[in-house]
Amino acid sequence: MATATFEYYHANRDKFLEGFKDFLRIPSISTLAEHKADIRRAAEFLAAELRGMGMEGVEILEGKEGQHPLVYAEWLKADGKPTLLIYGHYDVQPPDPLEEWISPPFEPDIRNDNIYARGAVDDKGQTYLLLKAVEGFLKAEGKLPINVKFLIEGEEEVGGEHIEQYVCSRPERLQATAALVCDTEMFAPELPTITTGIRGLVYTELEARAAKQDLHSGVYGGAAANPMQALAEIVTGLKGPDGKIRIPGFYKRVKKPSKAELAAWKKLPFNEKKYLKNEIGGTALTGEKGYSVLERTWARPTLEVHGFRGGFTGEGAKTVIPAVSTAKISMRLVPDMNPKEVYKQYTSYVKKITPKGITTKIRLLSSAPATVVSTESPFVADAAQAMEQVFHKKTVYMRSGGSIPVVGQIQDCLKIPCVMMGFGLPDDNLHAPNEKFHLPNFYRGIEAVGRYLELLGQ
Repeated sequence: MATATFEYYHANRDKFLEGFKDFLRIPSISTLAEHKADIRRAAEFLAAELRGMGMEGVEILEGKEGQHPLVYAEWLKADGKPTLLIYGHYDVQPPDPLEEWISPPFEPDIRNDNIYARGAVDDKGQTYLLLKAVEGFLKAEGKLPINVKFLIEGEEEVGGEHIEQYVCSRPERLQATAALVCDTEMFAPELPTITTGIRGLVYTELEARAAKQDLHSGVYGGAAANPMQALAEIVTGLKGPDGKIRIPGFYKRVKKPSKAELAAWKKLPFNEKKYLKNEIGGTALTGEKGYSVLERTWARPTLEVHGFRGGFTGEGAKTVIPAVSTAKISMRLVPDMNPKEVYKQYTSYVKKITPKGITTKIRLLSSAPATVVSTESPFVADAAQAMEQVFHKKTVYMRSGGSIPVVGQIQDCLKIPCVMMGFGLPDDNLHAPNEKFHLPNFYRGIEAVGRYLELLGQ
């Protein structure tokens, strides 16, 4: 064990925390054009950190017009040792609704061993701990036990177009033995967890158009088609109240989890009532009958509506029939569903169920296939062992209902396994107000990744 490195981790906790806070103060919101300068600032922050800790070849990689930069760095002096490609993202979701935050979203606040800020756990905290884990070896020992390449993006929350193009066009530069992603969570507090599967994604914007302009509902109501009404009808046509998606052929390629995987999920400490109360905060669970909650969220495809836009939504009254309305609709995919095939099925069915007088247009915002990693991989086994050594409990395996597009791209284009070590918690409020990261997990994450690098180097 590299004692000096782990002593460095403990001696520099306060310094790590201050750097983490500085990172969180940058409002690097990738979805909003007005934060373009903040995106650049976050990329430059990471580049400076990588240079300062001793990484080489540090570079801010520009993309096409409108794309956010990637940050690359490498250290390749461990002859004969494996090479690990480490991924993270520095962009964050918008903080809305602001009134629901207890403390300002870009002014990190520590309460009850948690640090609250937008991006705290998704993914600035988990990206930053990766840097600090590597820094410990370089500062305390002057070398790493393995070769390391960093590739950090600023578009994960908007589809990751730049990194997809880069990964698939630069396989020689990015070639590695395995990849490490810290953008997932633990199944429960104090329970070390490796994520072995993530769902894929097809995210769309559906536009419904009728008249050439907004119309007075008193004059034209009863005769003119209403795009808002049409969208409501289309949405209810896509998925029924039983949770079943009605798109023809949608389920034909769905691959079921193995019996062993289902048996392992049943052993996880999961309570539906606590899940409903503590995580969802609702009154009832919904979804397909005949499947457990974990099956529905990890291993079944879904279709969800994220927002409607159109007509009049201000205070007071305005009796208008909108000329155009839009809806954001996404589908989560599981193995072996093909995003292109699903998008084709979806667009074809939307066209079929579009009401009379309405013209629909669909824009694909992002897509990615589902990914499953074998628990028998030696890289996964070493990660599980590293987490066990830090948390002093047996590591469990789970899937995630979310999507990380780069994981599929790394496996498809670079042909290497992707290990997903996560240190977030189920109640960390990802994409919601009062997002947080449990600070003990931040520090233990640094140590667990450090131990993982050591094990890979043996």
